[in-house]
This record gives sequence, C-alpha cells and structure tokens, in this order.
Amino acid sequence: MAPKSFSFPGIFPALLASSLALLLLPTPIIAVHDYHDALRKSILFFEGQRSGKLPPDQRVKWRRDSALRDGSTAGVPTLLPHPTFSFFTTLGSPVKSFMPFDVYFVFQVDLTGGYYDAGDNVKFGFPMAFTTTLLAWSIIDFGRNMGPELKNAVKAVKWSTDYLLKATAKPGVVYVQVGDAYSDHSCWERPEDMDTLRTVYKIDNAHPGSDVFNFADKHRGAYSSSLHAAVCPFYCDVNGYQDELLWAAAWLHKASRKRAYREYIVKNEVVLRAGDTINEFGWDNKHAGINVLISKEVLMGRADYFESFKQNADGFICSILPGITHPQVQYSPAYSNYLSHANKAVPCGERSASPALLKQLAKRQVNYILGDNPLGMSYMVGYGSRFPQRIHHRGSSLPSVAAHPGRIGCKAGSRYYLSSSPNPNLLLGAVVGGPNVSDAFPDSRPYFQESEPTTYINAPLVGLLAFFSAHP
Repeated sequence: MAPKSFSFPGIFPALLASSLALLLLPTPIIAVHDYHDALRKSILFFEGQRSGKLPPDQRVKWRRDSALRDGSTAGVPTLLPHPTFSFFTTLGSPVKSFMPFDVYFVFQVDLTGGYYDAGDNVKFGFPMAFTTTLLAWSIIDFGRNMGPELKNAVKAVKWSTDYLLKATAKPGVVYVQVGDAYSDHSCWERPEDMDTLRTVYKIDNAHPGSDVFNFADKHRGAYSSSLHAAVCPFYCDVNGYQDELLWAAAWLHKASRKRAYREYIVKNEVVLRAGDTINEFGWDNKHAGINVLISKEVLMGRADYFESFKQNADGFICSILPGITHPQVQYSPAYSNYLSHANKAVPCGERSASPALLKQLAKRQVNYILGDNPLGMSYMVGYGSRFPQRIHHRGSSLPSVAAHPGRIGCKAGSRYYLSSSPNPNLLLGAVVGGPNVSDAFPDSRPYFQESEPTTYINAPLVGLLAFFSAHP
C-alpha cells in the first residue's frame, strides 16, 4: 500500500471518469450480469482481510490466524502499592501473602481482530470505521435484497465492530491504528508471518481526534494533527474533523431518535460546515453522505427542520449528472430509493434527476466494474472469465501457509512481488483500483493505484449489488 487518494472510491477515480464518459457515448454490447454472484463474492472479500483469530466458519481457507498479539505494546503500567496476593497451597487451602513493597503490573490491551485495510498488514481505524458504516448502511437499506447473503454481511460488520469496541473501551482513549506503516511497507510478507513493528497509536485528552462522538465533541481536532508522522500520508484527515462530528451525530440520531442529537445537528450545521465540499464522498470527506442520510427524514415528511440538508443533497445529485460530473463520485441507489418512496425528483435547472435516471447511472457504473468497459474485463477478482490476476496484495500473492508452511521473511517475499506469475491465492470479490486515465490496466503488483483492493471500495458496492440483484 502507498499513500491513499483523498477522494472516494479512493484509488480508482480514473475508472469512474471513464464510466461517466461512457454515459455520453454509444453504449457497447452489454453483458447480462449475475449480480447475486457478485454480491456473494464482494462480501466474501472481507473474510480475506480479517486479522486475528479466525473463526471455525472461515470460508477463505488460504488465510490463517495473524497478529494475535496486537495491543501488547500498548500495555499500561499500573502501580499497586503493597498489594496482597491470594494463592493456594498444595492442600488447596487459600493463603494470603502481603508484599512489603510496591509492584508494577503491565495490563495489556487486546486489539486483536478487525480488518487489514488493503493489500498490506496495517489496521487503520479511520478508514475501518468508514468501511463498517457503509457496510451497515448497505444492510439497513438493502438487506432485504441480500437473501442468504444477509447473514454473511452482518458477520462482516460484526467482525469490525467487535474490534472497534475494543479500541474504544478505555474511557478517554481511542486506539486508532495498529502497525507501523513504514515498517510494514518495507516488507512483502504474509500477515501470518508478520514480524514488523505492531506499534499502537492512540488519541486521548492530550492528543485529540474526532473518531468517537462524545470524546470527539469534547476534544475537537483532526486525529492526524496529533499523529501526523504515523498516519500521514496514508490516511490524513485532510478534510478536517467537522464532517466526522456531523456524520456521527446523524447516525446516532437515526439509531436512537434522541432529541439531543437532532438539536446538535441543527445547532452545528453551519459551524461544522455541512454544505461544504459535497462533490465527493469517502473515508475523509463525508459531507455528501451526511446530507443524503439526513435528507431521508425530510423526504419521508418527518423533519422539515432538516430542509437545508435536502437542498445540499439535491445539489450533490445535480452535480453528478452526465455533463456536469465530478469523476470522484460513485453513484448509489440510496437517494433514488428515498425519492421513489416520496414520489419526488430532483430539479436540476433545465434537467431533472428522476429516481429512474439515478438508478440507471448507478447500474451503468456497476456494470462497468463487472466488465462492460473498453477492455471487456471485470475489475472484481473471481467474477467473469477475465479479471485481475496479479493484485497488489501480500496474502494473495504469496504462497499460503498450507502450500508453504515455512516462514517467508520480510525481504524473501520480494521475488513474489516482482513475479509476473498470477497470484496463487484468489482473493474472491476484491475490487481493484481499476484502469488508468487512458483506460489501460497493467495488472501488475507494483502498479498499486490500479491493482490494489481496499475495504472501502467494496463496502458501498455491497449495497449496490444487493439492490440490483433484486432489481436487475
């Protein structure tokens, strides 16, 4: 993995720009796509990204347990003055012993689990939280369309939330990253063999970061301001912390319906710049998502006091219409569904964005990813007859533990990285960055921008595929 792009979907704006360009040109022959198969594989991808102790029902069999000591370097030395210990004699009788001196214990933090964000072995909390939210949003809006895959989608969310609960369990502290990115990126090794630094990074009262709502609202600031050397240039919060606070409040209001969160949103709309930079949506810039999420309340006739958010969302929708588009935007049927239920369309000057048009645009983009593109190849691993074979992903490109039980060291993996051979382990469902600006796709590991998959590319695609599997 290398420094990440700041726009969503993160590392394939060229793919989206090409997709939008196709909307203005004669359409090539369109294949009939199996959206349910693509949905199944897009969810399965997350099992290949798991960190920690793998469960008995793990379906990606070439993966094994990894990073089982994550958090051990975050131990907290605790002083116990003159402690009293209880122990048992060989006869089973309890005996108390008083220690006449102070003792220090180091209580370790359990930070096992969660997801590796991309083709490396680092756990970045900032994009992981975004990935989890988008997966959950997909289930909320389109879970009824997932059929038997719903249970697997829920498991994908839970694998992440279990980890995030650990990372936020200590009052006043949020653990935001496990693994030194520079140490990790200097090696090409399986997660099962990791011997790179598993440094734990945290934010606290002295080092603010807006990642957990109550803590974040009290100690406002971008987490990358406190941890710049560790998280930049990989996942800097370039857009600022304001959108994270509104994003959190919007979801807390949706989940709890508490008046306090509604009042917080209204009160802080201007202060936290709700209408700023909504021409993109991703792990760094959440403004478009905030406005679309809150707009549902207005469209359903439940919250006129959020009308300004609907106006922002309408402006965003108009900006992505062909001819006046921003290439970093990925379409979603979510807003079109909200419009359909409210029997409304979005006026865009002389044009109108109807629910049917928005669904058509979203479907065109999904089909582009699945193979309706100039190269006639799918950008999802394992979907279709032609797909990426040499993705920028350590676990996929190195022999599995079953095939090669011996350890493959940090630099010993370089020959696999540079090899022209296909990856030995298929990371089914992984969606890569996609073609470059000239619509070429090198299918080569060193070209990470084109060939690396990420969790936050797949997460919103789950909802899209669920919708189109039910509405082909």
